[in-house]
Amino acid sequence: MDFRFATTPIDAAALARELANPAAGGTVTFEGRVRNANEGRAVVALEYEAFAELAGKEGERILAEARGRFEILAAVCVHRTGRLGLGDLAVWIGVTAAHRGPAFEACRYLIDQIKARVPIWKKEHYVDGASEWINANGDRSAPGPRRTP
Repeated sequence: MDFRFATTPIDAAALARELANPAAGGTVTFEGRVRNANEGRAVVALEYEAFAELAGKEGERILAEARGRFEILAAVCVHRTGRLGLGDLAVWIGVTAAHRGPAFEACRYLIDQIKARVPIWKKEHYVDGASEWINANGDRSAPGPRRTP
């Protein structure tokens, strides 16, 4: 089980190789990518920020929960930070299990819980030049990351 952040592009093929296991009959992956629109606004880029120590601990907690809830062999989640362009891979999740059912269920559980609970902020950059910080779960009322001097 491994949750981590990346400041460089995510290598999905290398991550899939990390999960290779002869006991795994099913491997399910999820790729979240930067899209060109959100809530009716044209998006040109995103920025992600996280307090890695705190967010990483919550991510690891979620992975441990998945292991307890589903019969999985392994799970990996990597989330990008920094500025990403359209089509860039923002989050990658991979899960292996002896059978496909638990792998699918655990993968869905992981992305849903990570979006809901891990403190990651997303700044959307729009075509009109405006930008706005939102919590990665879509909460626009949440403040962006706090910076200390």
